[in-house]
Amino acid sequence: MSSRLTFGTIKRVGAILIAITIVLAAGIIVGQAPAIFGVEEDPEASITFEDQQGDGDSVVIDEVTLSDGGFVVITDGGDEPLTVSEYLGSGSHENVTVEADEAELVGRLAATVHQDTTNDETYAYEESDGADDRPYLEDGFPVADTATVLTVEDDDALTDSFVVDDISAPTAATTNETIEVAAEITNPTELENQENVVFRLDGAALEQRAVTLEGGETREVSFEVDTTGTPPGERILGIYTDGDGVLEPIDLELHTDPYVEVVDASDENVTVDMATPEDGFVAIEDEDGAVIATSEDLDAGEHIDVSIEFDENVTVDDDAELTAVVYDGDPDDLDAATVLEHEGEPVETTFTIADAADEEEDNDT
Repeated sequence: MSSRLTFGTIKRVGAILIAITIVLAAGIIVGQAPAIFGVEEDPEASITFEDQQGDGDSVVIDEVTLSDGGFVVITDGGDEPLTVSEYLGSGSHENVTVEADEAELVGRLAATVHQDTTNDETYAYEESDGADDRPYLEDGFPVADTATVLTVEDDDALTDSFVVDDISAPTAATTNETIEVAAEITNPTELENQENVVFRLDGAALEQRAVTLEGGETREVSFEVDTTGTPPGERILGIYTDGDGVLEPIDLELHTDPYVEVVDASDENVTVDMATPEDGFVAIEDEDGAVIATSEDLDAGEHIDVSIEFDENVTVDDDAELTAVVYDGDPDDLDAATVLEHEGEPVETTFTIADAADEEEDNDT
């Protein structure tokens, strides 16, 4: 009896060991599932870009980490990048110097981390219209950091340069008014000198004035700034001398309520005027709400005579009711785009091609 109990115990122990082995093996397989089954984890990145003084020919990225390698792209709020770093391999990189291409690297700049999705170590995001070398994302947003870069020729220039003090500017304005931006400019030396005082908006030089000051003299220098055409949102105003500068943020609000208005239409295209506080596009929808045409990407702001082309395969009856709708998002990603609303209502207008064409003829006569 004793031997049978021992044998049974051995069988139970063996079964337990087999079960443990299966569980452990399953755990290993689950942990290695992405590698075993070819499922790639999302690429990750981080970046630190601190405020700095420089010569305008380069900037320094304090630290950037890329899981799959890629590039650091420097922008100033415009549509095109100012410059792009050399290819950076996977891992962490410190004190990365990014050389200027053509534009001077000064003002409020953004550094965004991009992937190398083509695996050719050559940056191609703009060239491919955003199809290749897309930004690394974190919580759905590009991985990026911003910094203010002031130009300093050298230590002596900073010491002898006119000093910018007490910048005065409104904290908010609309996108169709003229504002005054002023600053106290001081000559810190004992000798008369002349320097250029430059006004910049988001890093771009808009106006320059030659100022002559006696030794120790202080004078207010002001600029009249027309905000028409400037996209809404937070913008950075700056007044600079040869070796000094002061920045001030301003919140620009769209000067009109969002709207869309059809000004002309045919069986080939629709022309609209529109305004939006966000980057987006205008879509044309049929009676069933299906999108049958979209405009190109539109920056936040007011746009006149936006042409929306119908695809050659789309046929629209002149008397069919259509709707022009303003969307937030990318026209190439309709599923992620959302209809822009104002006071709880979609920004849209209904029309027919026949009515829009008749109204255009009436306006021409």
